[in-house]
Amino acid sequence: MFKPVNKNKQRIKRHRRIRFTIKGTPERPRLNVFRSNKNIYAQLIDDLSGTTLAQANSKDMKDANGSNVAGATLVGTAIAKLAIEKGYKTVVFDRGGYLYHGRVKALADAARAEGLNF
Repeated sequence: MFKPVNKNKQRIKRHRRIRFTIKGTPERPRLNVFRSNKNIYAQLIDDLSGTTLAQANSKDMKDANGSNVAGATLVGTAIAKLAIEKGYKTVVFDRGGYLYHGRVKALADAARAEGLNF
């Protein structure tokens, strides 16, 4: 019998596998990306204390449409500005099990262009 593929379960499996090697510290937090069909979200996370240091998403921005590359670029610049304001220049990028392509890549490139190192 044919069993349909659940893409989100596969993504979560990839994300767990990636998280074994990626850890956010207070000096170098983890930049986590989550994308839904309508929005894109980014968080700076300190895994040692389990706290979110900063967050940006396309839901809260008026000009950002999170379902396209332009909206992801705006979110990337916003999270980078917040990170630099709080004193974080280097981060660990966590793509969340998604392919480094499209909206995820646009967010990462925008954050790099704004001054974050990863």
